[in-house]
Amino acid sequence: MASSKELPPSSASFLNFFVKNQFRTKHQCTPAGTDLSDKAIIVTGSNSGLGLECASQLLSFKLSHLIMAVRSLAKGEKAAADLRQQYPNAVISVWQLDMGSYDSIRAFAARADNELFCLDIAILNAGVGFGGFKIVPATGHEETFQVNYLSTMLLTILLLPVLKKKSPTGSPGRLTIATAMLSIHAKFDNKNEVPLLPSFDDKKYFDVRDIYSTSKLLGQMFVWKLTDLVSADDVVVNLVEPGFIKGTNLHRDASAAGQVLMGVFKAATARPVKVGASTYLDASILKGKESHGCILMNWEIAP
Repeated sequence: MASSKELPPSSASFLNFFVKNQFRTKHQCTPAGTDLSDKAIIVTGSNSGLGLECASQLLSFKLSHLIMAVRSLAKGEKAAADLRQQYPNAVISVWQLDMGSYDSIRAFAARADNELFCLDIAILNAGVGFGGFKIVPATGHEETFQVNYLSTMLLTILLLPVLKKKSPTGSPGRLTIATAMLSIHAKFDNKNEVPLLPSFDDKKYFDVRDIYSTSKLLGQMFVWKLTDLVSADDVVVNLVEPGFIKGTNLHRDASAAGQVLMGVFKAATARPVKVGASTYLDASILKGKESHGCILMNWEIAP
């Protein structure tokens, strides 16, 4: 099977991709016989939306230990209480992870290294988008760029040795990062700035309609390079595009009018959150080493 790098670049337009993804793709379910007993899995941003649904689906396949990585412990514990009632045989831990704080990210990775006997999979779902220009006080960087790119890739780097060390012998760890098809039309207006990274914090380059797309494009570029340096025998790293999904909080920071318009658009075109979460399970559990460094869209390897 050809990898994303080996496939020719797609010439399809964003509209063609959208129509195919939302209306012309048969949804695939995780096989009923999937067994996650004796496995430990981290899901970031798992107190709501896609992350919570992903957590619930993992538990439905007899997952032994779920680590819910959340910014708000109170919200995380509330979500965990409901899951514990549904799945009383699983260990469900709620750990704090603030993607706007490097200290929090480092502490989370260190805790995983120090406290977990095993770690099989990490699903990095947490992200933000579609709000106004906002600088994260702890880092001095624009929020969407910070959370979706800098923080997510830092967490990726820090979890790689933990997954390598704590996954079963002969079975590589798995790390799946949520991405977005919107990257196909990222304008990335500041791409020629030198130095590049500080330019993301300059308001003159900020475009609320583009920063989310560009942040996801940067993540794809990062993984493209990262997987040249990381062996699939140690950790399989891939990206998953869940499609346009209703029932998430991704647009929570949009304007009131934007949220109303997006709500109507989602009602007409979006996939249910259960379908979106199933793409996470496919990428992190069902796909093998052939998916290393790949983007998975519509349950298959894509350019």
